[in-house]
Amino acid sequence: MKATEVPEITGAFLFEPTPYADERGFFCRTFDVDVVRSVGLDPYAFVQDSVSRSVRGVLRGMHLRSGAGEAKLVRCSYGRIFDVVVDLRPDSPTYRNVATFDLSGETQTTLYVPAGCAHGFQALTETADTSYRIDRPHDPAEDVTIAFDDPELAIPWPLPVTSMSRRDREAPSLAEALKQAEK
Repeated sequence: MKATEVPEITGAFLFEPTPYADERGFFCRTFDVDVVRSVGLDPYAFVQDSVSRSVRGVLRGMHLRSGAGEAKLVRCSYGRIFDVVVDLRPDSPTYRNVATFDLSGETQTTLYVPAGCAHGFQALTETADTSYRIDRPHDPAEDVTIAFDDPELAIPWPLPVTSMSRRDREAPSLAEALKQAEK
C-alpha cells in the first residue's frame, strides 16, 4: 500500500493498495496502521465505521461538520463513485479548492478527508457501496449541508441526479452554510 498526497487539498491523502489477483478474484489490504502513521495521521483516532449503498445517479453531499470537524477515510468497496472534497478551512493554503476522485471497488483506493473539508459523492454504477471510517462519533447537531449545485463550487457532477435526501435537496448555498458552521 502506498500513500500519495492530494495536491489540491492540503492534508488529504490517497491510500492505494496492491491487490493480489488470481482466478478466485483478488485480495488486498485496505487499511494499514504503519502506512497511515507514515503520513502523520493517528491510525487509532478512528472510532466509527459506516457504509452506504447507493444506486446510479444518487448524490450524497455536500456534508461538513461544525465544531471540531470530522476527518474520515472514504473508500468505494463495490461499484464506482465520483467523489468530491472541498477545503473549507479558512487558514488552509488550499482554502476553497475542489478536488474530485474516481473511487471504485476495482482499485479499493481510500481517500483521507481532513476535518474542515466538505465531502460528497455520486454513484456511477447500478450499485455503489461506500465505506467510511470516521474519527469521532456522529452528532446530528453538528451536521452542515451545502448545496451540491452551488455555482461558487462549480462541481462537475457527471450524471443527472436521480435521487438525494431531502436535507441535501434543500441545502443552503456555500455562503449560508459557512455562516451556519461558524455557530
